[in-house]
Amino acid sequence: MRERFRVVQYGLGAIGLGIARILLERPEVELVGAVDVAPEKVGRDLGELLGTGEVGVRVSADGALAEQADVVLHATQSHLAQVAPQILELVQAGANVISTCEELAYPWFHHAREAERLDEAARARGVTVTGVGVNPGFVMDLLPVVLTAACAKVGSILVERRVDVSRRRESLRRKAGVGLSEEEFWSGIAEGKVGHVGLPESVALIGAALGWPLEIIADHVEPVCSPGLPGVAGVHQVARGLVDGEERIRLELTLAMGLTPVDRIRIQGDPPIELEIPGGLHGDVATCALAVNTIPIVAQAPPGLRTVLDLPPIRYAGSARTAF
Repeated sequence: MRERFRVVQYGLGAIGLGIARILLERPEVELVGAVDVAPEKVGRDLGELLGTGEVGVRVSADGALAEQADVVLHATQSHLAQVAPQILELVQAGANVISTCEELAYPWFHHAREAERLDEAARARGVTVTGVGVNPGFVMDLLPVVLTAACAKVGSILVERRVDVSRRRESLRRKAGVGLSEEEFWSGIAEGKVGHVGLPESVALIGAALGWPLEIIADHVEPVCSPGLPGVAGVHQVARGLVDGEERIRLELTLAMGLTPVDRIRIQGDPPIELEIPGGLHGDVATCALAVNTIPIVAQAPPGLRTVLDLPPIRYAGSARTAF
């Protein structure tokens, strides 16, 4: 394994900046470029956007910077159709790509054509592309899959994630529909502006990991209302995976104001397993950490489009020189 990885950060929204902040703290990483198309960011030192003072990395709008990188960390949008052209450009530049695009976490069930195109391009160029994140990519799919390793039999999986968006960034509250009327909420759902992206991909990932031939993935969304708040307080989503008409996977996600945050996993198996993370995993911090910790793994992975199921276990990749 090389001791130092040349990395470009592509996308400098809240998640992209969070990733960049971790990258700058890692001695095993050399941040050689930052890309964003926003005019107010282009040409500025990355440190200005981070509020840390200059770091010697100027923001560019040109994705060709990927030619200088071993790995590009990509954090722009949630839907695969939106980001596929960006990722293809990075692949053609010869860079491995780690993306936080939610639909890239497991695209083979719902987006097979786009997945095949990315896989073929990555194989032809000899690089690896993968999607990572806390949800999808870890807490509601990979973590329960890993827990099943201790089971002789598995009948069903239930995962519940509750997030208090009052403690999170404004963009997540908008995604949850906070403050909207119910009519505005449903309009936002129809337009793709409200609601979490990636829950069906998590169901598909679990099904693929356990070899369950899912015949359908059903996705249900409804507003969360609170007597103490005007308008919608958040969103509740349920995604279910059915085999022979029987529910085998159920994922419940609630993003709303004033919740008690928690992540719970229940595996009906032999033995049964229950895991609870009080307070839940902080989505932004965990997503940024997962992206950075995947760098050495993706740099050595076989070429092609890979999911977290194809990779060795992602783990903390900082050196002993990285202080807490």
